[in-house]
Amino acid sequence: MKSLEELTRPNIWSLAPYSSARNEYAGREARVFLDANENPYNQPFNRYPDPLQLELKEAIAKVKGVPAENIFLGNGSDEAIDLPYRCFCNPGIDNVVAIEPTYGMYKVCADINDVEYRPVLLDERYQVTAEKLLAATDAHTKLIWLCTPNNPTGNCLKREEVIKVIEGFEGLVIVDEAYSDFSSQKTLRSELPKYPNLIVLNTMSKAWGCAAIRLGMAFASKEIIDIFNKVKYPYNVNQLTQQQALEALKDPYEVDNWVKILLQERTRMMDAFEMLPICEKVYPTEANFFLAKMTDATRIYNYLVDQGIIVRNRNKVQLCQNCLRITIGTKTENSELVAALRQYK
Repeated sequence: MKSLEELTRPNIWSLAPYSSARNEYAGREARVFLDANENPYNQPFNRYPDPLQLELKEAIAKVKGVPAENIFLGNGSDEAIDLPYRCFCNPGIDNVVAIEPTYGMYKVCADINDVEYRPVLLDERYQVTAEKLLAATDAHTKLIWLCTPNNPTGNCLKREEVIKVIEGFEGLVIVDEAYSDFSSQKTLRSELPKYPNLIVLNTMSKAWGCAAIRLGMAFASKEIIDIFNKVKYPYNVNQLTQQQALEALKDPYEVDNWVKILLQERTRMMDAFEMLPICEKVYPTEANFFLAKMTDATRIYNYLVDQGIIVRNRNKVQLCQNCLRITIGTKTENSELVAALRQYK
C-alpha cells in the first residue's frame, strides 16, 4: 500500500477542518450554552447534535465488534461512498475500478467528482478474479469498489479473490457489505487491523429496518476515519437519527429474528419462482433479495405495476437482461406477488 499521504489529495491532507462549537469544549462538562447562536427555547431540538456521534459510535462498536475510533457515520451510505472520492481522488486525473454490474451510486459519485470510472465485467456466475480487477488499474487508480453480497446479483464475491485484491493493490479497497447480515460469509470488518488499505461499508437501512433515518457506516483505520472527519460537514448526522439508531441498537436480537424470518421467506419465494412458467432462472443469493430471469421482464414489470406491486426491473443492466430483482417482504406481500404472477398471461 502507498502511504496515506500519497493517496490523499494534497489540499485535503493540509486541510484545516471547520471547528464547530461542540468540538471546542469536547470532554468537559457544561451547563450554559451561549456559543453556537442557538435559540435557547424548543428543547431538545434547539441544540446542535454531537458532530462525531460519540455515544452512538460506542453502541455500534459493541454490536459490530469494531472500536469506536475506527467508525465513521454518515447521512446514509451514500455519504460514505462520496467521501473517498472527495478525500483521495484528484478530479480529471485519478480513476477508480469497480465490478459491473453493481450498485449504481459508485459511478454516480465518480461522475459528480469528475473521476474516471473503470467497470470490470463479472463472468456468467457473477464472479471476478483479482487478476482481472488489478489489470484494470494504473498509477492513477486510487480506489477499487467491491460489493459483497453484490447488488443487483445477490451473490457474494469469492473471499479469496477479494483478499488478493486487498493485498495486491497499492490504493484503497472499499468493500460494501450492506447486505452482509443476510449472508453466511464472514464480514471483512474483522480484518481491518490486518489491512490498512481496507474500508468496509455497512448500513442501518437493510437488516436493521431503519432506511428512513439515513445512517450509513464506514469501518477503517483511525487514520482514514480522521481524514473523513476532516472533510465531512460538521453536523452530518442529525439528532433524531442518532436517537433512533440508539433505540434500535438496544435490541439486536429482534433484528436477528427479522433476518431469520426473511431468510425463510427468501427460500419460499425462490422455490415459488422456479415453479413459474414465466421464470427461466433464479440466481443464487445471500441478500434480502434475489434476481430472477423472466421471459419478458419489462412486460411482466409493467403488469405488476398495474397490480400495485413494485419490483425492480434490471433488464437494461449488463448481464441482467430480462431480469427482475425481487426484495423479500412480509409473508403476505410475498404471497400477493406470487399470486399475481400466477395469473399473468
